[in-house]
Amino acid sequence: MQPWPGNNEAIRRAREFLRRHFRFALRWREKLAVNEEAFHLILAGLVGVIGGLVNVFFFYAAQLIQRLFLHHVGDPVEVAEMLPAWGRVLLPAGGGLAAGLILHWGLRFIGPQGPSNLLEVVYAGDGRLPFRTELVKTGSALVSIATGASIGREGGITQLAATLGSKLGQVFHWPPYRLRLLVGCGAASGIAAAYNAPITGAVFSALIVLGNFSMNLFAPLVFASVIATMVSRSFFGIQPWYHVPAFPAAGFAQLGWFILLGMICGAVGSAFLKLLRASEAFFQKLGWPIYMKLALAGLLVGVIALQFPGVCGNGYFVTNRILGQPQPPGDMGGLFLAKLLATVVTVGVGTVGGVFTPTLFLGAVAGALFGGCLHLAGGAAGLPAGAFALVGMGAMLAATTHSPLLAMIMVFELSLDYSLMPPLMLACVVSVSVARQLHGESIYTGHLRAKGVEPGGENARAGAAMEQTVGDLMHAPVTPVRENATLKEIAARFLTSPNNFLPVVDAQQRLLGVVALQDLKEFLNATVELEAVIACDVMRPPPPCLTPGQPLLDALPIAMASELRNVPVVNTLKENRLVGALTRAEVLAAFSEAIAAKSTLAR
Repeated sequence: MQPWPGNNEAIRRAREFLRRHFRFALRWREKLAVNEEAFHLILAGLVGVIGGLVNVFFFYAAQLIQRLFLHHVGDPVEVAEMLPAWGRVLLPAGGGLAAGLILHWGLRFIGPQGPSNLLEVVYAGDGRLPFRTELVKTGSALVSIATGASIGREGGITQLAATLGSKLGQVFHWPPYRLRLLVGCGAASGIAAAYNAPITGAVFSALIVLGNFSMNLFAPLVFASVIATMVSRSFFGIQPWYHVPAFPAAGFAQLGWFILLGMICGAVGSAFLKLLRASEAFFQKLGWPIYMKLALAGLLVGVIALQFPGVCGNGYFVTNRILGQPQPPGDMGGLFLAKLLATVVTVGVGTVGGVFTPTLFLGAVAGALFGGCLHLAGGAAGLPAGAFALVGMGAMLAATTHSPLLAMIMVFELSLDYSLMPPLMLACVVSVSVARQLHGESIYTGHLRAKGVEPGGENARAGAAMEQTVGDLMHAPVTPVRENATLKEIAARFLTSPNNFLPVVDAQQRLLGVVALQDLKEFLNATVELEAVIACDVMRPPPPCLTPGQPLLDALPIAMASELRNVPVVNTLKENRLVGALTRAEVLAAFSEAIAAKSTLAR
C-alpha cells in the first residue's frame, strides 16, 4: 500500500517546526538558566526565612518556659524585681541546674557529633554543623535565658540558624564552600533578626564568620539578613531594640572626652576577655559535672541579684534605663562590677548563649559611669551621661571583637541616632588599638587559636582559583582503618579499594599514620601465623597534612611532594583529626584554570 503523497511533506514540515522551536527553547533556557551567584541568593533568602523564624521561636519558647515555671512573662530583670529574696536566688540556680542536666544527658544520649562551633567549622572544617547537638544546646539555652542567666539570646539564635543552614546543605550533599556560605548566611540572619539590624548581621558574618567582603560572598549575606529582618518585623514590628533619646551633637572641644572613654573601654574590654579565659580555665580544672557548674553559676547570679537585680538576663532592660536616665556614679560602679562578675561566671561555666548583649550592657554602664564622674568634676557640660553610655556600648563591643566597623554599624542601627557618630567612631578605633596592645586575641579568635586553628580572615572562601582554600576542594577522606585493625581486615580493604594508601586513625579519628599497599604485598596471602599483626605494626608515620583553611597556593607544594594521590586533610595540625582528603589532580586543575584565565585576560 503506497503512502498518501502528502504525508512526506507534512512530516518534513513538522520536523522543521520542532527543530526550529527546539533551538529557540534552548537559547531561552541558556538565557534564563540560574547561575551559581543567583542560586546562592535564592539559598540565602531561604536561610533568611529560617533565621527570622528561629528568632520568633526563641522569643515565644522563652516566654512559654517562664509562664510554665513562674506564671509570669517579662524581662528577667522585671521578673527578678517582683520575686522575694529566696526566689531571686533559687530561680537562676534552678534554671542553671535544669539547663546543665539538658546538656549532660542530651549530649550523652546523642554521642560524639563533631565540632559545633560555627567559626571552627568554617576555618578548620567543611561547614558541617551537627544538628542533634544544636537541638540539645538550644533547649539548654532557652532554659538559661528564661530563668535569668547573665547571657544573651542572640548566641543561641545565631547558632541554631547557622546549623539549620548547614543542615540544608548537608541534605543535598553540597560541597564544603557552599556549606560554609550557608553557615555564614545563617549567622547573618540570626544576628539581623535578633537585633532588628540587617546591616549588622551582614557585616558581622562577613567580618567575623567568613572573613571576606568579596561581592560573591557579601551579596548572599545581605540578602539573608534583609529577609530575616523582614520576617522578624512581621511578628514584632519595626521598633528599635534600644530606645535612645535625642542627644546633642558633640562639639570639637568635647571629642577628647570620647577618646579618653575609648581608652578606658579598651582597657576594660581586654580585662573582661582575660577574666573570661581565666574563668573558663578555672571551671575546667574544677572537674564538676556540667549541671553542677551551671547550678553554681546560677546560684552566684541569684546572690548578686539580691542587691543588683539588673544582672539577671542579657541586660537589655537596664541598658534602656541607663540610656534614658543614668543612676548616680556610685550605683553605676556597683552595677558594673556585679554584671561583670555575673557574666564572667556564667560564660566561664559553659552556659549556652551569647556575649554580645552583656558586652553592650557593660559598655553602657562604663560610659554612664564615666559621664557621671565628668559631670561631678564639672566637665562635659551640655552632654548627658546617656550620650557617653551609647558611645561606651560601641567602644566596649569594639574592644572585645577587635572590629571597630562592626561596633560602629551595630550601635548606629540599634540607636538610629547619627548625632554621636563622630565621637563613636573615634572611641571605637581608640578602644581597639588599646585592647590589641593589652590582649592580642578577640572574643572569637582566642578559642580558635587554643585549638590550633588560625583564623584566616584575609583569605577568600570562594572565588578565583588562586584565592581558594583547601576546604573549597576537599572531599570526604579515604575511609580509614582503626589502629587495631588486623592484617586480614587491611588486606580485604586493599583488595576492594583503588587506593594504594589507607589512613590509620584512633577512636577520636586522629590520624596516626598510613598503611601502604607496597609494604604489605608479601603478606596479603599470609597464613594464620600473622593474624596478630595489626595496623599499628605496619603503618608508616603520618605524611605532611593539609588543613581546610589553608590557602590552595600554600597547599600546592605539599600536594605535589606527597606520594599519596589523596592527601589527608586534618582539622588542625594540633588535634590532627582526619576530616577530608585533597586530590592532587584537582589541585593541578584549579591552578591550570587560573593560569588559563590570566592568560586570556593578558591577551
